[in-house]
Amino acid sequence: MSLEVGKIVAGRVDGITNFGAFVSIGDGKTGLVHISEVASEYVKDIHDFLQEGQEVRVKIVSLEPNGKIALSIKQAVEEKPRTQAKKPAEFEWTPKRSSAPVSFEDKLLQFKHDSDERMQSIRRNTEVSSRRGFSRRGN
Repeated sequence: MSLEVGKIVAGRVDGITNFGAFVSIGDGKTGLVHISEVASEYVKDIHDFLQEGQEVRVKIVSLEPNGKIALSIKQAVEEKPRTQAKKPAEFEWTPKRSSAPVSFEDKLLQFKHDSDERMQSIRRNTEVSSRRGFSRRGN
């Protein structure tokens, strides 16, 4: 069997360490699945996910010239075809209708009111920061 980066192959867990698992992938070749490549969630103890002798599917991540092979179980699982994925429902936007039309002047007044509120909040936060000894220049 020829080994290629990106190929998904079957393997068997031969050994487990605190930093990963050694997986035999055939032809006398063994690669390392780093603990960060075991599952998509945080792995504190690798023994919670793998046991020696367990059959696993792995993706070949890299082939080093010195013979080291990096493998990933996480990426092999994520590579499954997604033909069963549901399509998101179509969303149709409809504008909000108000009972009375709003004039330009009313919109402008609302914008000015919102802007004044934001500026007041910014000034308040700036005053609090300066009272606490913070400087805007980073001194």
